[in-house]
Amino acid sequence: MSMRAQISPEDILRRAYTVGNYYGFTPFPVLAMEARENKPTRKPYPKEISVSKLDPQGQVVASFLKQVRDAGITPSISQPLFAWHTNVTPGRNAPRHAVVQFHAIGAPHAIADAILMRVAQIFISDILKSQATLHINSVGDKETRVRYSRELGAYFRRNGACVPNGCEECTENDVYTMVEALLSHPGFQIKNIPSATDHLSEASRKHFENVLEFLEETDMLYKLSPDLVSRADMWIDTCFELRVNGKRIAWGSRYNDITSHFFENALPSVSVIIRINTKQKIVSSVREPTKPRAFFLHIGDEAKRASVRLTEKLRNAHIPIAQMIGVESLTEQMRIAESKKPLYILLMGRKEALDGTVILRSCDTHAETIIPLNTLVENLKTTLY
Repeated sequence: MSMRAQISPEDILRRAYTVGNYYGFTPFPVLAMEARENKPTRKPYPKEISVSKLDPQGQVVASFLKQVRDAGITPSISQPLFAWHTNVTPGRNAPRHAVVQFHAIGAPHAIADAILMRVAQIFISDILKSQATLHINSVGDKETRVRYSRELGAYFRRNGACVPNGCEECTENDVYTMVEALLSHPGFQIKNIPSATDHLSEASRKHFENVLEFLEETDMLYKLSPDLVSRADMWIDTCFELRVNGKRIAWGSRYNDITSHFFENALPSVSVIIRINTKQKIVSSVREPTKPRAFFLHIGDEAKRASVRLTEKLRNAHIPIAQMIGVESLTEQMRIAESKKPLYILLMGRKEALDGTVILRSCDTHAETIIPLNTLVENLKTTLY
């Protein structure tokens, strides 16, 4: 599909509902409605935040965090928030540029980064009918910035002549702003300067390795892109883009400190923001996906990796399930599962993942059946319908 093609706003909503359902992201309006007993109130932005000074992605994230706070929703590491939101609203004029955002707030583990990348890639590829390529980098944490600043300072003292005209002042400010300025000059190549990934702190290095490991073990292709940087005044660690025919369609990154201005404590979080041209029309109502009849619980990394690969098979077979892949706690997964009132539970632990099986449990009779993964689709079609 041409990159200039305008997408139906209803199709955007349908795809977001479907992909969100399969991977554990709830529409924000649903969450806000469920939280209405918390007596939501609208408050201004925290005085510590100057929205106009944030980059465009930062403004979107700050706006979403404000809406979450105003709705009375209080995510935490023990009860993280996995949600999606959009500016496409039924009954209103479709915006010229649709913004679809997926968020994992209170999710410190690398699996959250990888799940957002997969969700965004699937959504974009489905909408545009073109494969989206994933480009990824790490800008590290505060400790990394100290190391990187020191290394860049030494580099430019040795190679001052390589700094393009107009970039001298940038070297006195944030190092990533400087790198962005350098990259904007024609002919300047990132290989000419030290890489941030060579100076990651131990914590950032381990997190980035875990992200890449999860991507590789779930068969998701990626390209390391050292030229992909983000402003360090808000973003940390993993940053990534999804491109179609070389054009950026989605951008995502981790962040932390800004959440402390909206919630009781700073929460490790990651978001991805997708921008797509839409047809100018009144948006029609869209029927939400069929209520999932089964909820997938997974225990341990092996099970989560297996569930990611399995989810695409179930989605392609149009078998509706719900799950929370990004949530580590089994207790929290079970709490969410109970709220969904499914007919069946799919349960996979490390043993099942290694054996290539899954347990199907009836919520009515509690009867359990062990099913090989290679026959799960056929078994679920028979059992659920």
